[in-house]
Amino acid sequence: MHTWFEVKIRYEKIVENGMQKKVTEPYLFDALSFTESEGKCIQEMTPFISGEFTVSDIKRANYSEIFFSDEEAADRWFKCKLIFITLDEKSGAEKKTSTQILVQAADLRDAVKKLDEGMKGTMADYQIGSVSETPIMDVYPYEADKKPTTEKKE
Repeated sequence: MHTWFEVKIRYEKIVENGMQKKVTEPYLFDALSFTESEGKCIQEMTPFISGEFTVSDIKRANYSEIFFSDEEAADRWFKCKLIFITLDEKSGAEKKTSTQILVQAADLRDAVKKLDEGMKGTMADYQIGSVSETPIMDVYPYEADKKPTTEKKE
């Protein structure tokens, strides 16, 4: 199970007209703790931001699934609320359970299409409750450390 953290960083960005503007941008990290997510954010953002930046906020993000896309045009992230419909065998009543899924897509129609593609293999009945664009700039899934550990054996 992934634990996602939304980390907001604040820095001065040069906008289209050449002026500097203070901006706050959210990023999503798969990490074990708040501390690890902050460290990953600093590690990932340092090469891309000239000057100083600060981590202004960290909070848990409640996404049960994330659908990534390899398409170049898919540069935005959409939060989709899915409602799963199950039947209670004893009473026969419908039970609705909602969950949040993040989808990488080019626009709203593309997000719904990618959501349906991602849910194709599921047996559960579901309804799309809502789809809305998020301000998330990028998502960083967990990657094991690439450096091999070297231990001296004597």
